[in-house]
Order: sequence, then structure tokens, then C-alpha cells
Amino acid sequence: MDDATPRLRFAGQAMRHDSALKHATGEARFLDDLPEPAGTLHAALALSPVAHGHLLGLETAAAAAMPGVVRIITARDIPGENDIAPIGSGEPMLAENLVEHHGQAIALVVARTRDAALRAAAAITPRIAMLPPILSIEEGLAREAWIIPPQIIREGDAAAALARAPHALRGEFQAGGQEHFYLEGQITLAIPGEDGEMLVHASTQHPTEGQHVIARVLGVPYHRVTVQCRRMGGAFGGKESNASWVAAAAAAAAALTGQPVKLRLPRCADMAATGKRHPFLYRWHVGFDSDGKLLALDALLAGDGGHSLDMSGGVVFRAVTHALNCYAVPDVTITACAVKTNHVSNTAFRGFGGPQGALLMEEVLHAIARHLDRDVEDLRAINIAARTPYGQALEPELTRRVWAEARRDAGWAEKQAEIAAFNAAHPTLRRGLGSFVCAFGISFGIPHLNQAGALVHIYTDGSIRLAHGGTEMGQGLFIKVAQVVAEVFSVPVGQVGISATTTAEIPNTSATAASTGSDLNGWAAHAAATTLRERMASVAAAHFGCAAEEVIFENGSVFPARPGSNERLGFGDLAKLCWKARVSLSATGFYKTPDIHWDAQAMRGAPFFYFSYGAAVAEVILDTLTGEHRCLSAHLVQDCGRSLNPAIDLGQIEGAFVQGLGWLTSEELFWDAEGRQCNLGPSTYKIPGSRDVPPVFSTRLLEGAPNRAATIFRSKAVGEPPLLLATAVVNALRAAAGVAHLDLPATPERLLLNLRAQKTA
Repeated sequence: MDDATPRLRFAGQAMRHDSALKHATGEARFLDDLPEPAGTLHAALALSPVAHGHLLGLETAAAAAMPGVVRIITARDIPGENDIAPIGSGEPMLAENLVEHHGQAIALVVARTRDAALRAAAAITPRIAMLPPILSIEEGLAREAWIIPPQIIREGDAAAALARAPHALRGEFQAGGQEHFYLEGQITLAIPGEDGEMLVHASTQHPTEGQHVIARVLGVPYHRVTVQCRRMGGAFGGKESNASWVAAAAAAAAALTGQPVKLRLPRCADMAATGKRHPFLYRWHVGFDSDGKLLALDALLAGDGGHSLDMSGGVVFRAVTHALNCYAVPDVTITACAVKTNHVSNTAFRGFGGPQGALLMEEVLHAIARHLDRDVEDLRAINIAARTPYGQALEPELTRRVWAEARRDAGWAEKQAEIAAFNAAHPTLRRGLGSFVCAFGISFGIPHLNQAGALVHIYTDGSIRLAHGGTEMGQGLFIKVAQVVAEVFSVPVGQVGISATTTAEIPNTSATAASTGSDLNGWAAHAAATTLRERMASVAAAHFGCAAEEVIFENGSVFPARPGSNERLGFGDLAKLCWKARVSLSATGFYKTPDIHWDAQAMRGAPFFYFSYGAAVAEVILDTLTGEHRCLSAHLVQDCGRSLNPAIDLGQIEGAFVQGLGWLTSEELFWDAEGRQCNLGPSTYKIPGSRDVPPVFSTRLLEGAPNRAATIFRSKAVGEPPLLLATAVVNALRAAAGVAHLDLPATPERLLLNLRAQKTA
């Protein structure tokens, strides 16, 4: 499919989310809204009160005697393996001999009501012999306590280039983690069937992984487990591996009691027991010339993996491959790793390490600009890259274009003059302007995950049923893929019925993650629909007496491409004709991303199918007496190729920016000296609210830039890349505070301490 593709009638149109009205009216059924089968029991987790220690035993008698309690499940009761690792092995669902983080699940209570289960879980007392926990990345590095050993990308000779560079600087900074804080928490309803079968309704991004983990815990083959998900109330990566073990816990309880079991984590338990975005520590040494041209870089990016592997491999991979962002350094060594700590196992989060990686060059460029007394914008301009250090081509013209258009939309020069006048007139308030531009690679870092399947049925009234392996978490994937199918048949989108995602229909799926949902499932659905259209065209050709390639599908009708012909069939009429001709109206489709490869030994290749480009300009105001600040305006330009649905994409860009704003400025995770997480709810963990959204918020899609890669209708992914654009706010805060260095999140407290340090320096 090339740029000569005819004008799209259904794909590419701005259409509302398929559940938008149902979301607004409360008609949309989330998992907790489903009717509970007769005899449904409720489960609750008992969690470790300490971060590290030998688990000597559990005092459960008091809990077991409480009203309504049916059973208390510990590690020894698990029917199959006590292992819920999504990758590798050795991650227990319920702690056995060792607890490794505060909030680790140690037992599961099953009761007749949820309140009874929660009360009994709180009454379980573990006997734990305390061990000293590892609570910092620095300590993990010092001990070489690797979750992911160092991965190194090298190009040229960084050490030699640093030695001969006219200027050199060193630095260190940190970026914190982030709680997913999905609106709908972790929840599962497991319903046992006959012969060991288990139907599991789960709020999950990865039904197949859930199926595998549940089967392992139950000790049954995969075909005995069906995992289904119609929609989630948010996920952001937090319902990949975490949803799988929550589902496995409910399924184990259902298998052991023989009754349906629902497990819904309270917010405090959800925050304690599930992983976060990986915090990172950065150490860098950069060489450059007097113009600010980058010459050499040696950098370490170290993530806090928590107590187990989980998704840290993919996070480290994306961090190291995005560490230079869209900038060129001829001689470079980038080392990335993840260390083991006694924190909850950190996991996938929107951007999957890419946002953490891209922060590196912002700190480096601002340090150089301050050292040379140069405008950081000039340094951006002279260091734009045409390729990555691992050998993959970029599109520098798109980098420059989105950056220039964001600056133009914001009125950069005029705004700078306005800010200078304001700052001169105000002794304590400071305004600042910052920009950011990025190139974000799209594909799973593991090549075999880049595949998808779909199933399309056409019924004899012309209605269409669509199933695919992607999951709907509010991002609008389902409506986009329905638009693709509608485009193939040229029928109204309302004619395409969207079904829940289930492992019973689409096997061996990949997670809906890495911004690949539309790319993978759109093509798979297109393949299935195209197979059916070709079958239908053959039947229509016999009916019209023409060649199959002369049959036209247009806006719900089918007709031959004969001049002057008035012959026409409705799409439903043709479907009935196919049925009478005994032609199958059901087809599967499959897609695998082409042209991606990676040499893990050489750390070179083309791991991404394409790059998405975006830029932002943000203005902030900072109170230098308190450190309080607010983003006053944001102008965003995002490259979505030829968008499948501009309305959905704009919503995704706005939401991603605000979520990134929270990560970088207000969402601070805090553990005490014993490793207990102290902020386990919205009263102590500050996600952005409505008044944190900038009053001036301009978001638009880059126009006239269809994807050069052969994506579905030349579209581009949108889920993750715009989160990085919130980095413009950090850069605006640097300008307002007059600093190059910022640890993140840039909370008022941290900014105030930074300002005070400047005064005493």
C-alpha cells in the first residue's frame, strides 16, 4: 500500500471511541460490573509488612476463624507451580521462604464477601526474620546485583575522543519511578468449569500471557484456560505481567474451592503489590567543541529493577536504544543495566524505558549550554542525527520539521521577549520556556513478539464480527481496527461488530503494548477481511458476468466496473449469495512485522520498524519562594503518519503529555528507611488533576507526512511517543530556575532546595 492509496472513506476519519457514550453514561461494563455467577466467592491478598526477610511461617488461625472465611491459601496449596514469572522463571506468586519487598503477596484469603476476605487478610500475621534490604540503585551497582547485566552500545572510541575533546563535562542525576494509577484497579473473575477448565475474565493487556501463567499455576495445559477481556479502565503497561499473576491467584482460588472467585485489589494493596515505572540513575561524561558540537559520550543508565526480572529486559533495551534520542555523537559508549533491590518488581510502563533513556541528552545538552553560555536551542540544531549509534537510519528532516512547527505554533521568539520582560518586573516569580524533540522507535524489542492474528466473520445480513488479539484499555484500538475492516469492505463502521478479546478465538497473541496495537492488529484484520473480500468478489463476478478484479465495493454496495451498468447488490445481499454458493464467510488473518532484526552480541541492527517524531514547547511559571510551579501553555506537534483516526490520536497525545507531566513534576514514590512504601493512595501520591493541565494546550498532528514504512494505511503509532513531550516542561523549569541540573520529579520541594543551593554556592 503506497502513497497512491485512494482517499480513505472509513479509515482515517475522525470518529469517536466506540464506547465513548457508554463511558459517559455508565453503560460500559467493566469487569466489576459483570453479574457475579451464583456462589461467587471473594479473595483478598495478605501482604508482607517488611521489605526483606526469611518467612518462617504464618499465623492464620485467627483469620480462618473469622465469619465468612472459606479458605486460606498459602504457597504449599498451589496446584501447579508457584511461579508467575512472565519471562524466565523463579518469581513466586505467594512468598515461600523469603520475602523480597514490602507488599509482596504471602497468602490469599477466600471468603463469602469481599469485606470478610479483606478483614481476614489483615488478620494474618507472618513470622519473618528480618534481613537488610537493598533500597538504592547506588547500592545495587556497588554490589553488582544485576537483574539485567550491562548492555553496551558502542560506536567509535569514546575514551580516546573524550581525551582529545576541547571541552569535557561530567554529571549525574536521577529520575524517579511512577505508579500506573489506572482508574480501574487490578481485578479478575475466575469461573471453574468441567475437566479442569477455567474461564477467566481479566483486566489485562496480555490475555495469552495470563493464560500461560494461570495454566502453570494450576498445572494444566493451555487449552484448559480461556482468558477474556472486553475493556480495561486504563492500563499503561501495568496490566501486562501484573494482571497475569492477579488472574492466576483468582484462578488458583477457584480451582481449590470449585467455585467462581473474584479478586479485586484495593488501591493501597494494588500500589504496594504491583510494579512501577523503573527509576533510573544516570552518570555521564561528554566531550564537545566550542560551538557545542557533540564529539564523545560515555554514559551509564542504571534502572531499579526491583526484586525480580519481570519486564526489566525490555525496559533496559529501550532505554539504551533511546539514550541519544535524535542527537548524533560520533564516538559513544552507552551502558544500561538494571539492578536488584528490595522494592516491588518494576515493570512495563508507557514508553517502556524510552522516556527514561531520552532524559539523558536533555541533561547533557543543558549542561553544555550553561558551560559555553550558549542557547540550548542552538545546540539542538547542530546535533540532529541522521542515524542511531546501533546503525538504524532516522529521518532528520522530520525531526527538524516537528521541532520547527512546535516553536512556530508557540511563537517562540515573541514568547521569549515577553518572558524576559515579565521576569525583569517580578522579584520572586519566574517564567521559563522550554522545548523538546524526540525520535521514538516503534516495535517490540524482541522480534518474535511483533506478530498478530485476527478473525472476521460475515453474516448473511451483511453484518461483520471482528476479533483480534489486541486489547482495549481506553486508547481507541477497537474503533481503529474496525475502521480498517470497514475500509476493506467499504461499509459503514457501525456494520462491524467489535468483540471481546479472548484466547479462545485468537491464540498466541502478543501484549497490547509498545505502541504496536494498531500496527499489528490493523494489518491482521486487514488480511482476514481482504481474504473474504476476494472470495465475495469471485461470487459477485459470477453473478455480474465480469472478472473478479472488476468488482467494486463502495459504501455498502457491490457492482461491476462496467460503463453504464446499473447492476448493483447490497453488501448483505452478496453475503447471502455467497452463503447459497457455499462460500465460507469466515477467515483468519495474520501479520508479522517485516525488516526488523537485532544482534544482541554486537548490539547493532534495526530493532524498530520505523520512528515516530514529536516536539513540544512549554511555558511555566515558578515561585522562587516556595518552589511551586505551573505549566501555563504547551504546544505539541506529533507525527502520526496518515492517522487512522485523528480524534482518537489527539486524545492519546493529550493524555500522554499529562501523564508525562505527572511523572516529571509531581508523582514521587517514597519508601522509608526499612523499605516500606509510604504513599499508597491518592492522598499521598500526586497524580495530575484538571488544574494541572496547561490553560493553553495546543495539540495537532503533523500534516502531509505518511509513514515511509508499509504500515496499515501508512499510519504511525501514538500511544507512547507523546509521553516524552512533557520533557519540555522540565526544560522550561530549568530556564525559569536558571539551572542546568535537575533530579526528577521536579517537585516544589526539590526545586526549592535546588534554588537554595544556588544561593549558597
